[in-house]
Amino acid sequence: MYLPSFSVEGKTAIVTGAGRGIGRALAIGLAEAGADVALFARTQSDLEEVAAEVRKIGKKAYPLRVDVTQREEVESAVEEVRGLAGNIDILVNNAGMNIRTPALEVTDEQWNTIIQTNLKSVFLMSQTCGRIMKEAGAGRIINVSSVGGHVALRTGVVYGATKAAIIQMTKILALEWGKYGVLVNAVGPWYFRTPLTEKLLANEEYVGEILARTPLGRIGALEELVGPVVFLASDAANYVTGQTLMVDGGMTIYGF
Repeated sequence: MYLPSFSVEGKTAIVTGAGRGIGRALAIGLAEAGADVALFARTQSDLEEVAAEVRKIGKKAYPLRVDVTQREEVESAVEEVRGLAGNIDILVNNAGMNIRTPALEVTDEQWNTIIQTNLKSVFLMSQTCGRIMKEAGAGRIINVSSVGGHVALRTGVVYGATKAAIIQMTKILALEWGKYGVLVNAVGPWYFRTPLTEKLLANEEYVGEILARTPLGRIGALEELVGPVVFLASDAANYVTGQTLMVDGGMTIYGF
């Protein structure tokens, strides 16, 4: 048999930032691929809406209001999921944010907010779930980085630094945890249509610049990010770890 399974049937996944946008799409996509899904975010109403979608698919949903920058909340929520589901097989670190500010104008408050949300949360979630996965002898961690962690963009120095750090963290955790059967990978999205990008993508001039740098010549659709994440979570990626898969319409190969 040469075609491995792309199913995650019988697995339990945690998705952070699951209330809207990319996190919502990934949570529903993992449910469609067979997983029960724990949904972490800070807005309960958003979580309940996504949980309803997951349950329509016939999978279990565990919506939990969690601030993933706080260790005590992370550890408590992860333990609650393990108590309800029995194990944690997949973690998708998606929670993130940005404050677009020129480097000369970045404040300490902005620095700390972006670092905590984009980087500290990834480590706290990975460390907490990693201990459980080590004990089980298996697990998948998938971090959502960005093309902005690989090439220089006008998205802001702090955002770019956090996304680059996620790529390096992915490699180091994969190196440390491979012997425990825990595979750690990342995806690097370019522009996708979400509530967070809606205003930017309403600017036709800005969209023109984006498309000029994208060989496929269009903005990504959210379902086109779901497939790579499900792949990395499934048995089809059993020999893949420490990698960052750019899901960018070819943007990062663009030359001049």
